[in-house]
Amino acid sequence: MKRSHKFNVSIAAATSALLLLSGCSGSSSASAEGQVIWSTWGTPEELKVYETFNKQFGEKNADLKIKFQPVASYDEYHSKLNTQLTSRTAPDVFYVGDDQIANLVANDVLEPIDTCLALAGAEIKKADFAENLYRVAEKDGVTFALPNDVNPDAFFFDREALKAAGITADPVELANNDQWTFEKFFEMTAALQKAGLQGAAFWNYWATWQSILSASGAPAYDESGKFVADTAESAANLQKWADKFASGELVVADELPKGSDSDALFVTHKLGFMVQGRYTVATLAGAGLDLKSYDVVRWPTASGAAEPTGVAASFLAVNKNAKDKTAACKFFNAYLSKAGQTLRLQDNGNALPSISGVDNVVTDSGVPANVSALIEMRDQGFSNSPTEASVPGLSADIATQIMLPLFKGQQSAADALAEISQRLQKSAK
Repeated sequence: MKRSHKFNVSIAAATSALLLLSGCSGSSSASAEGQVIWSTWGTPEELKVYETFNKQFGEKNADLKIKFQPVASYDEYHSKLNTQLTSRTAPDVFYVGDDQIANLVANDVLEPIDTCLALAGAEIKKADFAENLYRVAEKDGVTFALPNDVNPDAFFFDREALKAAGITADPVELANNDQWTFEKFFEMTAALQKAGLQGAAFWNYWATWQSILSASGAPAYDESGKFVADTAESAANLQKWADKFASGELVVADELPKGSDSDALFVTHKLGFMVQGRYTVATLAGAGLDLKSYDVVRWPTASGAAEPTGVAASFLAVNKNAKDKTAACKFFNAYLSKAGQTLRLQDNGNALPSISGVDNVVTDSGVPANVSALIEMRDQGFSNSPTEASVPGLSADIATQIMLPLFKGQQSAADALAEISQRLQKSAK
């Protein structure tokens, strides 16, 4: 699903309050027996799809009452959710962003998914989902949520803009031949800038800076979750990209003014590359554009060969204090099932399925032409590190207080990575 990448400090404040009170025992959610209250964020178009699911689920489970509590803003949603969890009035089932899930897991407010998977007639099993994407929702070998859909940050590009800049090389062809290097990409962004166009736009959040490092061949975190990027090599890799941001070849999408935002630039052929999820297709279709003018490709890399890069995910979780856990689990299982995900993601859906076996809901569309690249990126990619995501507000702080100044040329990559290391060490004490 599409979400705001702009961060709100109220989330950190709310999660801090939750951390203080999560150990208290007490009453259950605001729900009742035979009822499922669930909540998420979303655009008006997305909410219509969710209502369709509600209707179908209700028809198959006439004994259950479904109450939907949507919140439009991603930031406001999590602030409200954390407040509700603190006051024991949270919904029975709810979405959680990948920058929030590890913190909720640590605060012991979620029901282990084994409760739902053990339900008679459960339509899902944990093996249907990729561990590299749900690992952030685990603690001590127990899983507390599963991704309901995912979006690898992919390089959507406008062939018309590239042509206007005199670019004849095809990013897809370069990627297929393991020649899609940083150098080739930067040649294109330089040509786009010279032609009076924007080169590429990126959202300022964990997946961008972590993908830059991983695509360079030196990931930010190792397999154990240790931050390993405070090195001269990683600093040099990140600095190359930071210099491109500072020069204007690359832009931070969050910082673009209303009316000249990344969507507006992309649909008017003024932006070469827009790095984001599958929801881009719906944006282009909604603007009435010929989708053949646009395509998608994986991240460029230092070597030209594919490397793991960030995959944004939203998770579905069950409230530990849900009044009717059987009802909540029925909803959880149905929503994440193959049928549930197909319903939500068919046509020009806004994401990729997180469950195995239904990739055709995306690939059969043939839109964009290289749509299979999205599936490959999902399967090879990674979610936010639990080391970072479990610290309230840390991902947001890294983005706004460390990476943004770096991309504006106000500090060095070496200083930025050293500060991340220091903050992680401080949070571990």
